[in-house]
Amino acid sequence: MADTTSLTSLAAQWGLPTASLPRHVAIIMDGNGRWAERQGRPRIEGHRHGVRTVRMVSETCTQLDIEAVTLYCLSSENWKRPPAELDFLMHLLEQYLIEERRLIMEQGIRLKVIGRRDRLPANVLAEMDKTLAMSQDNPGTQLVLAIDYGGRDEITRAIRKLASRVASGQLDVEAISEQTVADALDTSGLPEPDLLIRTGGDMRISNYLLWQISYAEIWVTERCWPEFSQAEFRQALTEYAQRDRRFGGLN
Repeated sequence: MADTTSLTSLAAQWGLPTASLPRHVAIIMDGNGRWAERQGRPRIEGHRHGVRTVRMVSETCTQLDIEAVTLYCLSSENWKRPPAELDFLMHLLEQYLIEERRLIMEQGIRLKVIGRRDRLPANVLAEMDKTLAMSQDNPGTQLVLAIDYGGRDEITRAIRKLASRVASGQLDVEAISEQTVADALDTSGLPEPDLLIRTGGDMRISNYLLWQISYAEIWVTERCWPEFSQAEFRQALTEYAQRDRRFGGLN
């Protein structure tokens, strides 16, 4: 985790008081394939270059002491993509989990993964669990990877959990509240996202954190994920700090 001096200097340099920063940033990392095609390269090169942006964002969040950042790595719908691209994505994920361990530990980042596990290859799960275990006591930013994740699927799984508890007599149906539902989601224990960033220019949320982003501020850039820079991240955070968040009320 970055020391107090670096936290203060980066926030001051950007003109962002810590009170104006989001606690949780969620990002839809879109445009890897389009970026590669514009460069005349195979789509997989876009995913490879996108890893550098993941590193930049996680380091910046650590330096700013942002509590959590959640990255949409693989949606439950992405399994429709060509097998060769999916194989490469699984290889890239395995590589990332191995190669980023040193940075994760040096910066005190705590890794968390949301989504389904049952469709992921055993070798990916093994490296994922190793990195999760190594970083579980780290005190810094939570880096949350949404892998084989879909918002509707997550809510469906949460409903099943609650229904099972009701059927077994562990939970009274009248006792179910919004907090009860939130606690049954994959993101239990995390603050709700304050800021949702989407790269690639599309104006949709793509089945991402449907429950959690109810009052998130949305910021979209035309730039694709591999070309999303720290300067643009700063711009997103600056604009977020200027938003008037009313949560349905009046200020």
